[in-house]
Amino acid sequence: MSLLSSVPVVTDKDERRRELSAFLRSRRERIQPDEVGFVPGGRRRTPGLRREEVAQLAGVGVTWYTWLEQGRDINVSAQVLEAISRTLRLDRLERNHLYTLAGIALGPGKSDCSALPGSVQKMLDQLSPYPAQVLNSRYDVLAFNEAYCKVILDMNEIPIEERNLLWLTFVSDEWRCAFIDHESIEQHMVAGFRAASAAHLGEPSWQDLTERLLVNSPLFAELWQRYDVAAPSAKIKVIDNEKVGLLRVEAVNLWVSQAAGMRLTTYTPVDDESEAKLNTLVDG
Repeated sequence: MSLLSSVPVVTDKDERRRELSAFLRSRRERIQPDEVGFVPGGRRRTPGLRREEVAQLAGVGVTWYTWLEQGRDINVSAQVLEAISRTLRLDRLERNHLYTLAGIALGPGKSDCSALPGSVQKMLDQLSPYPAQVLNSRYDVLAFNEAYCKVILDMNEIPIEERNLLWLTFVSDEWRCAFIDHESIEQHMVAGFRAASAAHLGEPSWQDLTERLLVNSPLFAELWQRYDVAAPSAKIKVIDNEKVGLLRVEAVNLWVSQAAGMRLTTYTPVDDESEAKLNTLVDG
């Protein structure tokens, strides 16, 4: 038998089970025993709840839950996942992430449509002086307007293969984040990428990006190991532009194709001063 034939083949299902195992463990370890009615005390080898405590609270067998967290190939029902979700105090997005990793459908199947409509660039251009871009769930920058280049980052100067916000934020020397609250933004981006990646386990493009980020960015690797998940959100951000100073904007997300994970993000000013600075910077 050749050496190649003896190498185990890692399937998408194997990867999904490993991800499920790590996610369950990370959620279990963040809950303190006294928070759910267990008397603290005694030596605990790991932080948070024990596996048998999760099983007891969820009303499932200890062996079965242990196998699930170990990533064994076992059948799991939506009812059991729901009980585990409640026990681990998962929020809506974390619950959806758990279901996706377990291979349990939450709704209609995804559309195969993933092409960016040709009219999107015209719409982006009409949004000026507001910076705007179109991203997919992997944070690839698919389109952008002139205002984005003048206010945040000149994407025309970035090679097409590097137009990914995760790569630009954590690795590239081309961009030092223009947003003041960059630590919070970095955490949210990684959590968003983690949530989206559950539906793309085993896909070469997603695996390649994740591995390159882990190798090249210790900060990304640290945040990745937290197993946090998040969804795109609208919040007020502060941009530090070298020409006009601080700009207070709100990131508004509109779905271009929700099934394909494409969203248009527009940064709109939240006060008159920021509005005036944007007009000066883009149209002046």
